Amino acid sequence: MITHTLVINCGSSSLKFALINAQTQDTTLTGLAEKLGMAGACITFKQAGQKVELTLAQGDHAGAMKAILSYLDERALTGSITAIGHRVVHGGENFHASTLIDDSVLAAIEDCARLAPLHNPANLLGMRTAQACFPGLPQVAVFDTAFHQTMPQHAYLYAVPMALYREHGVRRYGFHGTSHRFVAAEAARMAGIPLENSAIVSAHLGNGASVAAILNGQSVDTSMGLTPLEGLVMGTRSGDIDPGLFGYLASALNTDVDGITALLNKQSGLLGLSELSSDCRELEEAAANGHPGAIIAMEVFCYRLAKQIAAMVVALGRIDVLLFTGGIGENSPFVRANVLNKLAFLGFSLDAAANDAAFRGKAGRISHADSTTALVINTNEELMIALDTAALTQGK
Repeated sequence: MITHTLVINCGSSSLKFALINAQTQDTTLTGLAEKLGMAGACITFKQAGQKVELTLAQGDHAGAMKAILSYLDERALTGSITAIGHRVVHGGENFHASTLIDDSVLAAIEDCARLAPLHNPANLLGMRTAQACFPGLPQVAVFDTAFHQTMPQHAYLYAVPMALYREHGVRRYGFHGTSHRFVAAEAARMAGIPLENSAIVSAHLGNGASVAAILNGQSVDTSMGLTPLEGLVMGTRSGDIDPGLFGYLASALNTDVDGITALLNKQSGLLGLSELSSDCRELEEAAANGHPGAIIAMEVFCYRLAKQIAAMVVALGRIDVLLFTGGIGENSPFVRANVLNKLAFLGFSLDAAANDAAFRGKAGRISHADSTTALVINTNEELMIALDTAALTQGK
C-alpha cells in the first residue's frame, strides 16, 4: 500500500502543503491557500501536471484545511496519509531536532512566539487545525532553528549583558535550518566527499536569505540571528545594520520601535535600495537596462553576500564546497557569477557555461574542475520535513 506524509507550512495568511511518499521521495500533490482571512481567499492544487484553482467559501485556515481534506477524499488519497509534518519557524533552545507533537510541545512552541511573533502563532494555528481535521494521526514539528543548535557559544552569543540571554533568550538562533540541512547532505554527495568530514558554506537565497557554515554535517555559524532580520540583504529586509539606527530614526522620523522594525522588515533590502522592486529577476533586468537603483541594489546584495560567505570560512577553518540554493540561488547566474568572482581569492574559478546552464531546476557544478567546488542545488524543505516525519512516526 502506498503511504503519504502530508506536509504543512502555515503562514499568517497562507497555507502551503504537499503530499509526499517518504519511501520513494515522490511528491504526489502540492498546493497553496492564499489570502486567508481576507477577501478573495483561494486555494490551488497541483497534481500530475494539472492545476485546479478554487475560491474558498470559508476563507480562513480551517476552511483551507477542509478544502484540502475534501480534495483528498475525492481522489481517494485521505486513507493513504499516515502522518502530518509541520514547518515551525522558531523552537528556541527547547528543540535540537524534529519532534512528535503533544500538548507540551505545543506549549513550548507557543512560548517561543515572543521570539517569532509573525510566524509561530500561524504555525500553531496550522497544527491545531490539522489536529481537528485529521484526529488520531501522529503529527511532527520540524524547526527552522533546530539545525543551528550545534553552534558554539562564541558564535551565538551577542555582546550584551548575559542576563538578557539567561532571562530573555537573547541570542542568535539562525533560520532556514531545514533547507541548509537538506542541501548540505546533497552537496557532500555531489562533491563525492563524506558529510562527516566536510566544510560547506550553504547560501540559501530567496526573498529571505541566509548563509550557514556547516562543518562535518553540523551548523557552526549562520548569518541570521535572534530574528530573520539579521544578516544578508534580502527582498524587503535590511539585514545587518548599526543598532544605533533605531534611536536615530525614532527621533528623525518621530516614530517608535514598532515603526522602525516594520521599515527594516518590509520597506528595506532590495526594495528600499532600488526604489523599484524586491524581486531579483526584475532588478537584474532593470540593471541591465541601466536603472541606477537596480544597479546599486544588486551591487550591495552581491557584495554583502560574498563578504558573509568569506566570514563563514573563518568558522570552518577551510572550505570544501560553496553551494547556492533557494529561488535566487538556483535561478540567478548573474548573482552566482558576481559572488564567485569576488571570492576568487578562496580558489573559486567560475565555469561560465555551466553557470548559465544551471537554471530552472537544473543543478550541478558551476566552478572549473581544478578550482574550489561551487554547486547549485535545488532545495526541498518539504521532502526534508516528510523524511523527518516518517522517521519519527513509523509504527505509531
